[in-house]
Formats: sequence, C-alpha cells, structure tokens
Amino acid sequence: MSDSPDSLESRTGLTAAQRRRRARVAVHTSWANTADRSARTAPARQAFRTRFERQVDPDGTLPAEERTERVNHAIKAYMLQLAERSSRSRRAK
Repeated sequence: MSDSPDSLESRTGLTAAQRRRRARVAVHTSWANTADRSARTAPARQAFRTRFERQVDPDGTLPAEERTERVNHAIKAYMLQLAERSSRSRRAK
C-alpha cells in the first residue's frame, strides 16, 4: 500500500521533510544505544551470504570449501556490478 505524500501529511500532520528528520533522529538514537553493532548486523550479513550460497550451489551439493570460494567470487562480481552502475549514474549527471 503506497500512500501519496498528501495522504501521509494529512494523516500525520508532518511534511515529508519533517518525517525524514524524525526518521534520522530515530535511527541515530537507535545506533547510539546499540552496544554491539556487529551482533545487530549479523543476521543481515548472514542473509547476504546465504543469497549467494543459493545462487552458486542451489542443491547444496558442493564441498564447503568450494562453495565458500564460489560465494566469495559471486560477491566480488556483485560489488563490481554495483560499482559500474554507480559510475554510469555519476557520468550521466
């Protein structure tokens, strides 16, 4: 369900800029109160790796060492693709 900006403003009484500022305050407060940042982000890092594990070994039949090597290469390829897209975007501006 996508709310239009006018709909959100009428419901919350806040402009888009005010909502963004409140969200930024909330996220910085949350991180300021996080004792173990690594533990907090661990599930996301694991999910990221799992995505590539499924990509390179969908049946789960590769030996662990081979799967790890392939996952590392798949991640590097993905990051290089992101860098290329970013570069193209900057050139277009």
